[in-house]
Amino acid sequence: MAILKMKKLRLIAVRSNKEELLRELIRHGCVEISELEGELHGTDIEALVHRESSDVASLKSRHTTLTHAIDLLDHYAPKKGKLLSAKPELDDRVLLDDTGLAGALKVAEGIESYDARIKRISAEESRQRGVIQSLQPWLDLDLPLGTEGTERCAVLLGTIPARTELGQVEAALEQIDAESELFCVHEEKKEHYVVFVCMREKLAEMQECLRGFGFSAASFTGVNGTAKESTIEARNTLRSLEREKVDCLQYIVDEAVRRDELKLAADRVSVQISLAEAGDKLYGTDSAVIMEGWYPEEREAELNEVFERFGCAWEALVPEEDEYPNVPVKLKNNKITNALNMVTNMYSLPAYGTVDPNPLMAPFFILFYGIMMADMGYGLLMILASIIITKKSRPKGTSGQMFGLMFSCGISTFIMGALTGGFFGDFLPQLVGIINPDTTFKSLPALFTPLDDTITILIGAMALGFVQIVTGMAISFVEKIKKGEIMDAIWEELTWWVVFAGIACMALGVTNIVLYVGLGMVVVGSGWSAKGFGKVTAIFGSVYNHVTGYFGDILSYSRLMTLMLAGSVIASVFNTLGAIPGNVVFFLLVSVAGNGLNFALNLLSCYVHDLRLQCLEYFGKFYKDGGKPFAPLAINTNYVDIQS
Repeated sequence: MAILKMKKLRLIAVRSNKEELLRELIRHGCVEISELEGELHGTDIEALVHRESSDVASLKSRHTTLTHAIDLLDHYAPKKGKLLSAKPELDDRVLLDDTGLAGALKVAEGIESYDARIKRISAEESRQRGVIQSLQPWLDLDLPLGTEGTERCAVLLGTIPARTELGQVEAALEQIDAESELFCVHEEKKEHYVVFVCMREKLAEMQECLRGFGFSAASFTGVNGTAKESTIEARNTLRSLEREKVDCLQYIVDEAVRRDELKLAADRVSVQISLAEAGDKLYGTDSAVIMEGWYPEEREAELNEVFERFGCAWEALVPEEDEYPNVPVKLKNNKITNALNMVTNMYSLPAYGTVDPNPLMAPFFILFYGIMMADMGYGLLMILASIIITKKSRPKGTSGQMFGLMFSCGISTFIMGALTGGFFGDFLPQLVGIINPDTTFKSLPALFTPLDDTITILIGAMALGFVQIVTGMAISFVEKIKKGEIMDAIWEELTWWVVFAGIACMALGVTNIVLYVGLGMVVVGSGWSAKGFGKVTAIFGSVYNHVTGYFGDILSYSRLMTLMLAGSVIASVFNTLGAIPGNVVFFLLVSVAGNGLNFALNLLSCYVHDLRLQCLEYFGKFYKDGGKPFAPLAINTNYVDIQS
């Protein structure tokens, strides 16, 4: 497996063929159209061509309308779908057919308008309920709420805090005008609802007095008649609004039969947006358009057939080394290594012209995951979950890669569980012990166990780490040799292999000469490019950095043992807790809950720690990141899948 070789495409097409050519390219999904502006700047062609433009904003607005209508249907008329159901599959030519798009847009706009009306109705209902609530204290008042009195008599409606004695208020008012009257309509914990009547010429003075007692005038904007009449009117309005709301809801529910039509239309508009955005990257004249981009070399034959069919003039160039930073990267993988793309993408794509890390990482990642999880029961769950979800839902992209990786790691987990005798921890021995306390079945057969062979597992984990680190160094060595960096390969990788071999020979009592040769190479290689006293500091610096670096990297692999031990202990603890009462039902409940929690935690923690080992300890030895993802003009859908 490797990074696909790319070619740079330069093409001129007849303007009348532009739309059909783009549609054909999006069906093939293997050409990334790039910006031409920088290429044309300063050339004689710049003044002769203009940049193409499309109504992308309008298309995005249509797409928003369609997706919003779909969301509204899902809200008002949710569809009961099958668990893990897959998206419907369509031929790409059906998706590129715009038939029925205008009708679907009209339906979507209708759904949006009725939803907007429902929102306005809901707001008005809230207002009417507020009116009814505010009128409750005044229901016993047989007086129009909007009245202001007569020509000579003023009437005020309002509230006075309940802590104020109304007798004190009346006494104060009588001192100003003995003919004034204060009536209490309703009393609550916090307020008195009152009606005040006085001569109009005394109103200003009376209001000043009332304010001293905390009087607050009531406001009845838009309310006519008495409180009872206004309440009846508000309730009638609510009933009318409710009927209208039901009609609006029914309209939306009735449109649910066109849900699939709207989904297809949304994906069709999504394709149109991709085509329009690609078209906006083109330049052209009145009769021709100019395109530039990238495509995988292995797709050249099929693209040449397309270009010939549309009468294009084109050239395909192999990128120069100085163009590598701008060349998009696409990894070619098989079923196993393709799942590792999600790991690589989380880190960073490799730079173009370097090595594809997936096939080099796959065996280590899958093995390490199995070592850390190490349980047959958990492995079976992972295998079954990946098979069922893949078959039922047919996930694509990152989701598909995730379940593919889960399947491979599940197999590794099951195998390591068989070697360590783990099946949901010690679930089976504990269960058998409850059923038959005299049983001799105490554990499953195991080559080694996390609890009894911890030191052995630790040594094995660090040995595996050493193997992976040496593998990374070997990859780096080969890449440097290919690039002609022979001395760098000798002093950086070969030197330390000799040192490692020398340490092994000395430990086995074979000879010390190999170690001495390695140390001599360290001295020579470290000071190779330094001068004067800098040679001494370079030697010490190199020795310190490499020794501590390799030691720290190898020690980091102890996490393989740690997570294996932690998962095994946690599972055993829950099984033991469940077995204490000696009841099978209680044991099953506690064990299932505990192992479920342990499984969920291990799924994530094993992935994170495995990812760290690959990205830091392994990739640090050879990996050149910074690749630009290959983003071809392709059909990307949300609601349907394209038939393969």
